[in-house]
Amino acid sequence: MRFLVDQRSYDEMLEKKLHSRDCYVRKQEYPHHLYVDGVKYCVARALFDCIKQAQDADDQDALLHLLFHKEELDRAVAEARSRGIDIRTASAIGDPPPTDSESMPRLSNSFTPKPAETIEDTGLNRTFLYEHIIRIIYNKGRATGLDLVEETKLSYNIIDVLLRELRKQETIDIAGQRGYGDVNYEYTLTPRGNQAAQDALLKTMYSGPVPVQLDEWIKSVKAQTIKDVIVTRRNIREAFKGLIIDDSILNWVGPAVNSASSVMLFGFPGNGKTTIAERITHLMGDDIFIPYAVYADGALIKLYDSIVHEGPKQQLPADTQYDARWIRISRPVVIVGGELTLEGLNLIFNSETGIYEAPFQMKANCGIFLIDDFGRQQVRVFDLLNRWIVPLEKRYDFLMTATGKKLQIPFDQLIMFSTNLDPNDLGDDALLRRIKFKFEIVDPTEEQWREIWKIMCRVYKVPYDDRSLDYLIKKWYLPDERPFRNCQPRDILLQMIAIAKYNMESVLLTADLLDSACATYFISKEKKSFGAKIRLDL
Repeated sequence: MRFLVDQRSYDEMLEKKLHSRDCYVRKQEYPHHLYVDGVKYCVARALFDCIKQAQDADDQDALLHLLFHKEELDRAVAEARSRGIDIRTASAIGDPPPTDSESMPRLSNSFTPKPAETIEDTGLNRTFLYEHIIRIIYNKGRATGLDLVEETKLSYNIIDVLLRELRKQETIDIAGQRGYGDVNYEYTLTPRGNQAAQDALLKTMYSGPVPVQLDEWIKSVKAQTIKDVIVTRRNIREAFKGLIIDDSILNWVGPAVNSASSVMLFGFPGNGKTTIAERITHLMGDDIFIPYAVYADGALIKLYDSIVHEGPKQQLPADTQYDARWIRISRPVVIVGGELTLEGLNLIFNSETGIYEAPFQMKANCGIFLIDDFGRQQVRVFDLLNRWIVPLEKRYDFLMTATGKKLQIPFDQLIMFSTNLDPNDLGDDALLRRIKFKFEIVDPTEEQWREIWKIMCRVYKVPYDDRSLDYLIKKWYLPDERPFRNCQPRDILLQMIAIAKYNMESVLLTADLLDSACATYFISKEKKSFGAKIRLDL
């Protein structure tokens, strides 16, 4: 624990209008903490003031908290005096402030897949590689050595060996040449090769980058684990820069990321639960390698998904060599919503192509898996949470192939459940306890809401005017006791821009434009019947 014992710190705390919620005993009562450059301190003089206030009010709940701090302060004072520190002239006592490396840790992923130089290095047998090359040539009609290098992501040294062996088997032959050198020879299938292609296509139609063995991928997940991510009060601010968010929410998010386990964000819609999940990946900093495809006991699983896997944030040095069967990406953020089904959490087998598609949680390894609108899926909440019991507890998952083979895969990800339903309605204690962190994303204060307006006005190049917001609040918020939401400034501004285009006028925060936008954005609280009914319990 760290304590500020000087008068200046006490005065600074009193001058500050609003503190993070964890600076109080409860709500905004008994403030006794102060953040200095992201480091939390207990202000000794404020602590004594709060103790006196709580004693006068006979507030036993507050005293329980405050007197605990008093015992910690007494120990810190005794320890400081034992080290010869004069408390009367000291400004801070207790734990020393963090170093720069402790407060702003940088995660550097050292894993780089070693290039495969021989057939044995691929981890795959010759039969599989023969069939793979034959499928590619069959699909292309003709293929050069360079074409095969590009398709398979193997080095030409390996491709050259395989081509020579296939020619000896009389399954392929040279049909021409596109340029100089062996790499530009064009290969076609012989009659025997065409028959081999038909047999190979019966197994699988896959003809992309050569897959990586499952064990190699599992090793890579362990080497690039999110457990190495360290979040502090300082570096979390960097990740959430430009976002208006209550400090107390950041103080909950940070430890949740450090746990590398599970989080439930609940609260009213429009307050940025999904945005928070996406910003968390900024804390992870580094990029990772994943294979295009994984091979496991005859099952070929496509892992890389261009829709959910984004390119790296930083480029590697030009002379870096790695196995091209792997692709470097940003730590993944896989987001699913109401469309999620239990089938989507298992291997998806295409019987026509013989290819498996990796489930969402497999694609999310070393990153974040966000289940948005939790509780509104097509599957029962109980069944969905029940599906997560083993992964959440053991940090691994089991997937079943079409042949009945069970595969154990890592579950190395921060799984996040985002909902605007009451958590008590989603499951019992036995299920909910497996979600380690659960916290509410609260509505912004009026001051925060106005700050969001300022930011959005800058983004959309609309002149900001405080008087216009005064009007907006009096006209559209106070009469209906309408709460502030983080999404409202952006949404209302976009409505105004659309209306201004229609009216052929400039976008200004005028009463007319505000009224027009709000009239089509907000719904009246007056209940109306239009003669139709809808069942929401289906």
